[in-house]
Amino acid sequence: MDPVVTAYIVYIVLDVALTVWVARTLSRNGRVYLEDVFRNERLATAMNQLLVVGFYLVNFGFAALWLSTDANLADVRQVFQFLALKLGTVLLVVGALHLTNLVVFSRVRHNALNRQALGPARPQFQAEPMPPLG
Repeated sequence: MDPVVTAYIVYIVLDVALTVWVARTLSRNGRVYLEDVFRNERLATAMNQLLVVGFYLVNFGFAALWLSTDANLADVRQVFQFLALKLGTVLLVVGALHLTNLVVFSRVRHNALNRQALGPARPQFQAEPMPPLG
């Protein structure tokens, strides 16, 4: 079998396996965090599912776009280098996106906690009644 085709097959199998494992781990452990952020179990569950779907779409889409190569993979060493470059790049990009999500949800949580600590805003002034019409 052509080494490039072999590398593609191994790349796809490893990417799918890693993506499924990471998505399940993030979903299972992230749900607790999302419940704390949103203070609503149904909303946290829905957001968790949306994030998992988005994770799959971004990861598989990027992995597919990143799949092709013009390199001539003549030996096993070059196949491993190809796989390391491709999988490493996918993992770094997806990891950066995950950290961005954490920053966004951390800010959402921080703002929600600040609003909760402050309570409802009190009016700064009392409006004068309007004179009767007519």
